[in-house]
Amino acid sequence: MGTVETTAGAAARAVDAVKVYGRGDTAVRALDGVTIEFPTGAFTAIMGPSGSGKSTLLHCMAGLDRLTGGRAFIGDTDITTLDERHLTRNRRDPIGSVFQANNQIPTLTAAENISLPMDIAGRDPDRAWMSQVVDILGLSDRLTHRPAELSGGQQQRVAAARALSSRPAIVFADEPTGNLDSRSGGELLAFMREAVREFGQTIVLVTHDPTSAAYSDRVVFLADGRVVDELHAPTAERVLDRMKSLGD
Repeated sequence: MGTVETTAGAAARAVDAVKVYGRGDTAVRALDGVTIEFPTGAFTAIMGPSGSGKSTLLHCMAGLDRLTGGRAFIGDTDITTLDERHLTRNRRDPIGSVFQANNQIPTLTAAENISLPMDIAGRDPDRAWMSQVVDILGLSDRLTHRPAELSGGQQQRVAAARALSSRPAIVFADEPTGNLDSRSGGELLAFMREAVREFGQTIVLVTHDPTSAAYSDRVVFLADGRVVDELHAPTAERVLDRMKSLGD
């Protein structure tokens, strides 16, 4: 496992990150030398036009895809040097993930799906913290239900509880509200913001929605695989204006 120096306060970072899909004339450079930091205890949103590389960056940072060049760090661990076994362990322990497809095991109850990563890792959950997460997400009366017995919004809240219950160093969320109605999506994003502000959680959110991005502390804008701008203390209006300029 490779460890190197890291910038103080960075839960994760990328240095000259490059990702190329395909070869020759059909090669697509999804990331083109991205250098970025995600501070500990902050809520960062990543936005950009379709094909800007935002989801590719998140997947490479989460260890779900490998960079073609450059480096990616979780804390002081250079995940680009890890073999598959250590990379899998890294995805399971310091990283939490919430995706549009919530990837729950259909034969397990909500409670079992929430604790699954900790069960696999052989770690005892912090029951008090887990109970708090479940209560805030409004799942207390749904813990014995299987995914097929839950609404889409409830399933997505189970996915969020699973990501947060292990108190990971960082949570990566890729369009987590994409399948939710506006009310459920707003509740999920409000909880994520509360987890950052009240409990020091670190969250990185990929979204196309300015209203979702406005829940964050900072918005980073990508275009053509590069970081082109960032916005602090965002509002939906300011984010929308910046996105319009990127689309021109």
